[in-house]
Amino acid sequence: MMNLHEYQGKSLLKSFGVAIQEGHVATDVEEAVAAFRKLQADTGTEFAVIKAQIHAGGRGKGGGVKLAKNLEEVKEHAGNILGMMLKTPQTPGGLDGPGKLVRKIIVAEDAYAPDFDACKEYYVSILTDREKKRNVVIYSTEGGIDIEAVAEQTPHLVHKEYVDPGAGLLAFQARKISFNLGLEGKAFKEMSRFIASLYKAFVSSDATLFEINPCLKTADDRIVAVDCKVSIDDNALYRHKDLAEMRDLDEEDPTEVEAKNFDLSYVKLDGNVGCMVNGAGLAMATMDIIKLSGGEPANFLDVGGTADADRVEKGFRIILKDPNVKAILINIFGGIVRCDRVANGVVQAYKNIGNIEVPIIVRLQGTNADKAKEIIDHSGLKVRSAIQLKEAADLVAEVLS
Repeated sequence: MMNLHEYQGKSLLKSFGVAIQEGHVATDVEEAVAAFRKLQADTGTEFAVIKAQIHAGGRGKGGGVKLAKNLEEVKEHAGNILGMMLKTPQTPGGLDGPGKLVRKIIVAEDAYAPDFDACKEYYVSILTDREKKRNVVIYSTEGGIDIEAVAEQTPHLVHKEYVDPGAGLLAFQARKISFNLGLEGKAFKEMSRFIASLYKAFVSSDATLFEINPCLKTADDRIVAVDCKVSIDDNALYRHKDLAEMRDLDEEDPTEVEAKNFDLSYVKLDGNVGCMVNGAGLAMATMDIIKLSGGEPANFLDVGGTADADRVEKGFRIILKDPNVKAILINIFGGIVRCDRVANGVVQAYKNIGNIEVPIIVRLQGTNADKAKEIIDHSGLKVRSAIQLKEAADLVAEVLS
């Protein structure tokens, strides 16, 4: 999954005819001033909204969204937000964590002018419901920064409209959404068009999530995306080179970025047992057995079918970057690859890295599994071998106790 910044997501939406809150990106105060002047010339806005651009929600609560009523306030807010370590409930570690460095801001128009009280905020999102094998439009009359509380405390205010991906969003469904939101007249028609364009953008870009919050009805009954969160399916990026170029590696976990460069499937988790496995199904089973043994998986790492010495070593190095890892479980099924070759790869990688303090359990099953166990047992290294998965789980529990 690749996340886009708000300004990138809005650019994508606009290309499909979705009305957005206009704005310009800036990386320093000078650019922010130029953006404000251009915005005034293009839209006539009196005020500007300065928004931090990070891959996390709740920016307003953390001080990352400010209203500027004149040029001096644009300079002040831009200077304060750029370079700050912004903490929100969704940044790593939450409000108690280190936060995320703000490298970019949007200088956006005041979409609520000229009559704030006549505006109304809604919530609209589109995602895929894998269980129902349908796309689903989730929407509510209660848009804004506390939509999570709305979903938890008043779930009847959150509606869902399921869409058959073969038929697409039908016109009556878009009208139904507008009706359930209590709209009429011009706003009803605007919302119906908004939903139709949004769905087209979602499907055409191979997105996994569009979240528009707030989706604003202005004083003159226009429907505008004031904020947006967009996630794109990684596996479809080869079809969207323009979107792939939007990837901001500064916003991603550096270990996951390094793993991608090594062509390893890696996802960092919050546990204490590192996993190195070949095959996604076996990886899921390995994480289950770690939990049953009293541990918590620290990652998902699939080295693929060619688990040679080089890939094993790269996997080791990735796992060992996590200071929370207290043990490593290598679980390889030798089908295409022989277990003895993997065992030799583990020994070689261990020697190349050197001074590994974390206990390592190696479970090799399949072709030449007995030879592999022999290699591990006679390597002289601090590596413990197992053949059965239960045996490996018991060893994990032992080293963690």
